[in-house]
Amino acid sequence: MDTVEELNGTYFYAGRSNLTASELFFMIFCETTADHFGIKDIAAVVALYSGVNNQETRTKPKGTKEGTSRVSKSMRRAFKTAKFPFGLKMPTWVGGYTPWTAERRMVAKISTFVGRTIPLVGEVILLVDVSQITYCSIRDYNRIARNADKLW
Repeated sequence: MDTVEELNGTYFYAGRSNLTASELFFMIFCETTADHFGIKDIAAVVALYSGVNNQETRTKPKGTKEGTSRVSKSMRRAFKTAKFPFGLKMPTWVGGYTPWTAERRMVAKISTFVGRTIPLVGEVILLVDVSQITYCSIRDYNRIARNADKLW
């Protein structure tokens, strides 16, 4: 963080003067975002993108989602038709990554499970990042802001 001061009811932060409370929060939010992102976030975006169903595939049965993902193709190549031992079936999510569009399906094949789980892990990482950025931004803003300008 840069120098912080209060001047005539406005704030001075990161070399900018006469900032309102909302402009100060925006500056802190942008700085926190820039400081936060790293290699795990790039991996999360790659995992999320690899799960997009934009690859052509064989004709599928009625009621299934069109296309397949890059990660699904890769996992099927790597694991072939290997199944979980003892007839175990694991839960996967298809049809989107929001609770309103996702549909749970139980699968026995390792390749299907891994191919559908990698993008979900990417989404969880990004959601954790957004939560941490928001928390840190509000915390830092509340340390600087006057009582009337504080959030919560």
